Amino acid sequence: MAAAGLVAGVAGLSIAVVAHNRANQVVEECTEAMRRQLQLLAGGNSTIDGQALRDVAIVHYDALKEMSGHRSFSLALLNAGGDGVVISSINGRTETRTYAKAVRNGHAVDSLSPEEYQALRAARLGRGPVVTMDDP
Repeated sequence: MAAAGLVAGVAGLSIAVVAHNRANQVVEECTEAMRRQLQLLAGGNSTIDGQALRDVAIVHYDALKEMSGHRSFSLALLNAGGDGVVISSINGRTETRTYAKAVRNGHAVDSLSPEEYQALRAARLGRGPVVTMDDP
């Protein structure tokens, strides 16, 4: 009985540490996104076009087992308000598929693949243009 309690306690502590680290990461990302928005608003420069592309990020990856060399990619193109598009190209030996998904206020209208999400997230945080799936 004591061993089961010890295992449950260690498991609970491990989950708490992971949750705490993820919460800290989310807070940092939100702070960075807010800082970028405040910089734009505080600029007060009337020549800044809020609809112009501002945030760009691309993630290269191997989408298919038959292809290597990171020939597939997801590209996020966003304006200052977080509106834009994520374009993905899945490249194989005999065919290529291209997808475009709309983004409004920094959130995708349709569901995203992990690679598309990484490109969108990196663009919103200003970590582009080239990022990898391993980037935090």
